[in-house]
Amino acid sequence: MSFLPQIKVPAIYMRGGTSKGAFFRLQDLPEACQVPGEARDKLLLRVIGSPDPYEKQIDGLGNATSSTSKTVILAAPTQPDHDVDYLFGQVSIDKPFVDWSGNCGNLTAAVGAFAINGGFVAKERIPENGVCVVRIWQANIKKTIVAHVPITNGEVQETGDFELDGVTFPAAEVKIEFMDPADGEGSMFPTGNLVDDLEVPGVGTLKATMINAGIPTIFVNAEDIGYKGSELQGDINSDPKALAMFETIRAHGAVKMGLIKDIAEAANRQHTPKVAFVAKPVDYVSSSGKQINATEVDLLVRAMSMGKLHHAMMGTAAVAIATASAIPGTLVNLAAGGGDRTEVTFGHPSGTLRVGAEAKEVNGQWTATKAIMSRSARIIMEGWVRVPQDSF
Repeated sequence: MSFLPQIKVPAIYMRGGTSKGAFFRLQDLPEACQVPGEARDKLLLRVIGSPDPYEKQIDGLGNATSSTSKTVILAAPTQPDHDVDYLFGQVSIDKPFVDWSGNCGNLTAAVGAFAINGGFVAKERIPENGVCVVRIWQANIKKTIVAHVPITNGEVQETGDFELDGVTFPAAEVKIEFMDPADGEGSMFPTGNLVDDLEVPGVGTLKATMINAGIPTIFVNAEDIGYKGSELQGDINSDPKALAMFETIRAHGAVKMGLIKDIAEAANRQHTPKVAFVAKPVDYVSSSGKQINATEVDLLVRAMSMGKLHHAMMGTAAVAIATASAIPGTLVNLAAGGGDRTEVTFGHPSGTLRVGAEAKEVNGQWTATKAIMSRSARIIMEGWVRVPQDSF
């Protein structure tokens, strides 16, 4: 019996914000994988090490968390006045599918650097020293993102003193602007309401803000589901009943937002929507042992990602938090103290994060012009990733 050898696919393994992923140029993928479809999905699943019934991803690049089971494909821009197309694939850990329904805001911080290093940005637009503005077309959600990437001696600067809670070591700051972050195909609030009564079987009727900005997100009050908002991963992820409750909330919220027609469809749409719970500030100790005082933050937010409590905060969910906080009357805004605001600092399991957004009401409809945050990124490894030739 003969077996086909492994093939080598050019790739870079990068950290962006509080996530990690395998980055590819579209033209470097095997020909069958250069178009959407089964071959591409199978290749990326094998790269990451999924599906893995052990939920460890030992036989791939994944690290068995939603933050590290990620892939990115960059291609020549399909839109005018952009430098690169950015396509994100969230790889399921234990199931054989890749979710293409949303963006990864954290890895966006690495896209700018990859675009520069990968030859997507014209050389005349890269300063010898200063900041290179990279215009990114986010192909999953069809939105523009602008990354401000620091350049030193003509090369991307990765080292620096910018500290990001959830990331152990400091690095260079990358400022990210998410332009017009709301869903362009419908209302930013799909139900037309800032706050809805969401009926969840087995849980009750919850007050919920359901917003589509950055990524579809369902916000509920922590106290309504028995939490304080200061919980860490172990408090949620070790509790099967809690995880089942959040998935039930997510499925019924997805139906109400019009993302799916039936709750059974939620199982094949794990990446979106997100579920997050908010609370007014209290003192707590972060997962790293850092003391977070109530006076340091405007509110507390905890968010679920791929069925687990996130160790920090997804970048796209941070966009949703920033946008919702800027709109008086949402649960996020009320938890932060209410009123008009253009930025908030919120507490998450790993520490704190400051985000900003600009929103306005026009003819009774809220729109967001941009959301802003800072992240960092660096190359961890580059070269080739090897995959069995018969795996796709």
